[in-house]
Amino acid sequence: MELAVLDALRTPAGETALAAAAGLPGGDPLAAAAALRTRGVPADLAAAALTQTDLRRRAATKFGPVAAGMFFTRAGLEQATRAVVADRRAARLAAAGVRTLADLGCGLGADAIAAARAGIRVYGVEADPLTAAMAAANAVAAGVADRFTVTCGDATRFDVSTVDAVFCDPARRSGTGRRVFDPTAYSPPWDFVAELTRRVPATVVKVAPGVDHALVPEGAEAEWVSVDREVVEAAFWCGPLAATPRRATLLRTAPAGASPVPAVTELTGPGDIAAPVGAPRGHLHDPDGAVVRAHLVAEFAATVDGVLADPSIAYVYTDQGRVTPYGRCFEITDVLPFSLKKLRALLRDRGVGRVEILKRGSALDPERLRRDLRLAGPAATSLVLTRVAGAPTVVLCRPVA
Repeated sequence: MELAVLDALRTPAGETALAAAAGLPGGDPLAAAAALRTRGVPADLAAAALTQTDLRRRAATKFGPVAAGMFFTRAGLEQATRAVVADRRAARLAAAGVRTLADLGCGLGADAIAAARAGIRVYGVEADPLTAAMAAANAVAAGVADRFTVTCGDATRFDVSTVDAVFCDPARRSGTGRRVFDPTAYSPPWDFVAELTRRVPATVVKVAPGVDHALVPEGAEAEWVSVDREVVEAAFWCGPLAATPRRATLLRTAPAGASPVPAVTELTGPGDIAAPVGAPRGHLHDPDGAVVRAHLVAEFAATVDGVLADPSIAYVYTDQGRVTPYGRCFEITDVLPFSLKKLRALLRDRGVGRVEILKRGSALDPERLRRDLRLAGPAATSLVLTRVAGAPTVVLCRPVA
């Protein structure tokens, strides 16, 4: 999309086209485009309206109802922070006394909008002209244009001495939209980000969940966040914003199972403790990915009086099954050395036709294994591929929670 197209979508004719596109059922894009053209919508405006409508529908899972009035690019939507995560970060910044914030690389404005809603005055900087224009439009749609302004420019040139704190979410995609995994290729690059954390003590840096722990700035808090058991991001809280070396924040947007769980659960610790190691017990706990990535498995094991069966594998074994917000619990029925032939025979004897396959520390491909097992029968089980004392092992179990 070009700026001229965005401008056209914000005219009365564009708003009419967007409303018409939103009223069409999802499905065949050619039929939808034809339907708009029969209503007199020009082809280029129809195509833009249909693209935005599709993106808005996808964005609803991240932003909720407000997404219906926002503007998106595909890459920007993929990298944008979920509203539940941005709101929590904004609340924490406000509680820390932040009143003015620079959002360097504000993208479509997800974090800036959340901060503005929390009462913080936000100055966004975005290098891409179209994205910057969309962020400004999104501020209007969210009703926070008086507290969130956007400048199209170089984030590295912003005068950070004019604000209380800085939030930086370096772009991790190339100009062609491909993911970038090398921090030196981020925009702004990692050397700027690292220096920023030294120049502005109260800095928060959003990074990919797979970030190397070696990149955590000295004295900073490294937080990993999951939403409904999916790890979505990590963030470094620097200077006075750091409260603990490592934090796993688990957010739930809906009840889990039959019993509601707290919307937010946190686990903290130094992140360098080794969990006790022992033989498998009667139950297996699969910690949330945020707990694993934050290196807080030992802290989790302590909450359930558990052990690891292999020091490098993040499955926790306990005598008692305990329902916990930190991960799933399974009751173990069998622990056996991995052998495809013996496993296939065991599952056949028990009439198992459906398996949930989990794995850590195993090179086996779950879908290929599923085919090789030749499952048939009415029963179901969970199958965990792992290692015990270094040996390839399969654990059969059934979910407790």
